[in-house]
Amino acid sequence: MNSMTGRRFIDTNVVVYAYDSSAGAKQATAQQVLRDTAAGGDAVISVQVLGEFFHATVTRKHVLTSGKARIAIAALRQLEVVSVDETMVEAAIDLHNRFQLRYWDASIVATARLGGCVCVLSEDLSAGRDYDGVLVINPFAVSAA
Repeated sequence: MNSMTGRRFIDTNVVVYAYDSSAGAKQATAQQVLRDTAAGGDAVISVQVLGEFFHATVTRKHVLTSGKARIAIAALRQLEVVSVDETMVEAAIDLHNRFQLRYWDASIVATARLGGCVCVLSEDLSAGRDYDGVLVINPFAVSAA
């Protein structure tokens, strides 16, 4: 994956792929990312990611039942889970304005930054882009290279 050290924020798409058997090679990569970051003790997710995971897997993609999603979320809570507060909302608005990010993407970056992460592992944000000291890494592009 990547030899970068430091706390790494895991975006929703990575977690969804880990549980989506129709994702092909992305599922294996996502599962490896979760194993590596959990083993290293440097994985961070947010309450927002947990909610988006439930919605994506149960409502949008129909890859998990509500009960199985609840079990998956309980397992994901073994990672460090950062809550979103008003400071993060304000930081997300600032990132939205400065970088023209969609609010929910800005919220991910703001939460990662305020959570002390050096990078966000995401397929949805611009890989290689640095947002105020938080680098975006697409773990699926890295594994394909």
